[in-house]
Amino acid sequence: MCKNNSQYDKYPATSIENGTLIKGWENILNQITPVTDTHIVAIECYTGIYYEQLISYFRNIPHALFVDTAQLFKAESEILRITENFMKEDILFGYLSNLSIWDYFDEEKIIAIHQEIKSAQKNGNIILFGYGSSYVIEPDTLVYADMPRWEIQQRMRKNEVTGLGVDNKNEAFSLQYKRGYFNDWRVLDKHKRTLYQHIDYWLDTTGKEPKLIDKKTFFEGIEKTAHKPFRVVPFFDPAPWGGQWMKEVCNLDKSVSNFGWCFDCVPEENSLLLEIDGETFEMPSVNLVYLKSKELLGEPVEARFGQDFPIRFDILDTMGGGNLSLQVHPTTQFARDRFGLPYTQDESYYMIDVKEDANVYLGLKKGIDRNAMIDDIENANKDPKLNFDDEKYIHTIPAKKHDHFLIPAGTIHCSGKNSVVLEISATPNLFTFKLWDWSRLGLDGKPRPINIEKGKQVIQWNRDTDYVTSQLVNRFKEIARGEGWAEEKTGLHQTQFIETRRHIFTGPVPHMTNDSVNVLNLVEGDEIIVESPDGRFEPLIVHYAETFIVPASVKEYTIRPHGKSASRKCVTIKASVRF
Repeated sequence: MCKNNSQYDKYPATSIENGTLIKGWENILNQITPVTDTHIVAIECYTGIYYEQLISYFRNIPHALFVDTAQLFKAESEILRITENFMKEDILFGYLSNLSIWDYFDEEKIIAIHQEIKSAQKNGNIILFGYGSSYVIEPDTLVYADMPRWEIQQRMRKNEVTGLGVDNKNEAFSLQYKRGYFNDWRVLDKHKRTLYQHIDYWLDTTGKEPKLIDKKTFFEGIEKTAHKPFRVVPFFDPAPWGGQWMKEVCNLDKSVSNFGWCFDCVPEENSLLLEIDGETFEMPSVNLVYLKSKELLGEPVEARFGQDFPIRFDILDTMGGGNLSLQVHPTTQFARDRFGLPYTQDESYYMIDVKEDANVYLGLKKGIDRNAMIDDIENANKDPKLNFDDEKYIHTIPAKKHDHFLIPAGTIHCSGKNSVVLEISATPNLFTFKLWDWSRLGLDGKPRPINIEKGKQVIQWNRDTDYVTSQLVNRFKEIARGEGWAEEKTGLHQTQFIETRRHIFTGPVPHMTNDSVNVLNLVEGDEIIVESPDGRFEPLIVHYAETFIVPASVKEYTIRPHGKSASRKCVTIKASVRF
């Protein structure tokens, strides 16, 4: 465990010089209030904002007509009908939506509001607030109230926010998240991508005090971040199996029972912070992916994945906790057919820390009866008095620090208790089929969803002891060496598109992005510094267990031990896209 557990930076930010940031509702409204009396102001928004609260503030702008675009939507019953095909799979899974924001509007209401706007405009300002407000009519000033997905999830759990065109805030969190993931966020992201060049101001309402930045500041932050190593804002969550390690290493709230997850590189859900005159502005990090996909991902990666960030890093903590659920991820074809996904969640476990009794469940024992195994899993899940005999069916491996276990889709797996795993995976982050959860309940006191029916359709039964031992465990190969450093290839499996490299070093290590985004974590050592050989970007200091992203546009960079780690052994693991 890290000796200095207070170094972990939970709020990394890109510093912006000469930016404009305005705080407080009074100042914000003064900034965007038109100087003329015939102005059209539109305030677009993302789900997860406190809709009614925000609309009450914007009504204070002098106006002849105020339009709440939610009132222009089709009836909720109609929206439920048109989204039904994307929601109907089960409590967790749906199908990726192809709807657009204009599918939500009632055409007759749009025609009527155009007449109202035409009549009222000569009498004063027109203010439009809500989803798709700039679609209703082209504004003179456009404001966007954005919201990161992690904050949306926190508000969903508290039953504080509604979905797009539906009042679902009192539904179970899993159903709210499902609607957001499969439909609402897809629709709003599609719309937002058409607006970036037209938005005059960005509004951050994630904290207690609202903040506003202008277009110039926003794009300066995006441009700077796309050409330097950076970190997104990590977020942490308890789990039924969660441990105690991250509390110390990441300096987390000791009063929380446990922390199981640290999501420190999931750009779809993480935030990006801009620091302006000592103040931070929070926005979804996916804005960077949408605007700078070529610079961030690299042209070959963008050509393959579009504006999707394809690599995810997160930390799983079971120190003093329990086993993860026994699970399997869908094969690519299954994910495509059932969920509309272009690729699936291949992954690997890199062991950051372990106790002596740590182990990993990976693959099947040789010669097992597959039908008997499925029957035993189904019976154990139906009857709380029964227990699934994992020792009979599942291959188990003692785990040591710095082991690397490869987990191509279709491989049964889970991490055991008393370990800290760096999970390196492809981005789809919802598609886990739980087979067995060790007869425990979720944090809400209810059984967690089990997906045996889906899971048994994707299990690769040839992934047995021989296969796992020969192809999925510690596939290390030294490929380069220099003064004070060595580079090893550690995977991933030939069916996986992610390449991983481990560097062990006491001095400076040269790195190349090789036309792919690089994602790295410091898995041993207190502190390193990431530098440009020619000074193109500001140095980035990285602490133990922190994940950082190096855009493809950086091309060359060096990493060396720094601070307390100067001249001492450090280890990084790096992931990129294999061509």
